[in-house]
Amino acid sequence: MHEIALRAECLQKRFGGLAAVRDVSIDVHVGEIHAVIGPNGAGKSTLINLLSGELFANAGEILLGATNITAFAPDRRARAGLGRAYQKTTIFPKFSVHENVRLAAQARSSAPLRMFGGVQSDTECHRRAADAIGNAGLSGRSQVIADRLSHGEQRQLEIAMVLATDPRIILLDEPLAGMGQSEAREIIALIASLKIGRAVLIVEHDMDAVFELADRLTVMQDGGVIATGLPQEVRTHPAVRAAYLGNYGDVA
Repeated sequence: MHEIALRAECLQKRFGGLAAVRDVSIDVHVGEIHAVIGPNGAGKSTLINLLSGELFANAGEILLGATNITAFAPDRRARAGLGRAYQKTTIFPKFSVHENVRLAAQARSSAPLRMFGGVQSDTECHRRAADAIGNAGLSGRSQVIADRLSHGEQRQLEIAMVLATDPRIILLDEPLAGMGQSEAREIIALIASLKIGRAVLIVEHDMDAVFELADRLTVMQDGGVIATGLPQEVRTHPAVRAAYLGNYGDVA
């Protein structure tokens, strides 16, 4: 069994009388891609926001390795090793690719307040930025201004920014949203490479991509988990087929 990078136990989140997340437990291992799927309104986005710190749970706890991060703000979770890429790309559009990634690397450095001063001498941040750019498939594009990149390249840039923070786990929220087929294929290949030495949790609606990428799956409905397991186990689970996949479970 691989090391557990992230574990959530009995998470609950209520908005007034609505239970958006109900007693959800999930663990994500180093070296695996764990996908969370389910119909609209199942609680997937609320769950990922709880894990990243955009929302705080009403009950339950979240462990990053052995560290309890339940009460950590998002920036503190990032410094502890949790990286997140959002459904809507969050980059600095007027900065170059390298500047975007270098700023992300600087934010995780031992002197983050030097982010806007003296960074040219910070060779470690520049090295980490260059490595992340290469690993995200943007070699040769480092001096391009971010808003001149294609949609797919901007997604690659955001992933490079996450990689520059040296995360133990990466949360990806619908990374294929709005992409054409060729761009999607490139991002799928990139996502597959991310699990080497770290864990990946992905929320995605493209079921072909999910079943291509995922080592394990968790299926949510009405704020709770109805199944967790290997892709083939989940694909043929009666409750999952009834709630979400339908005839997709018949695909070989």
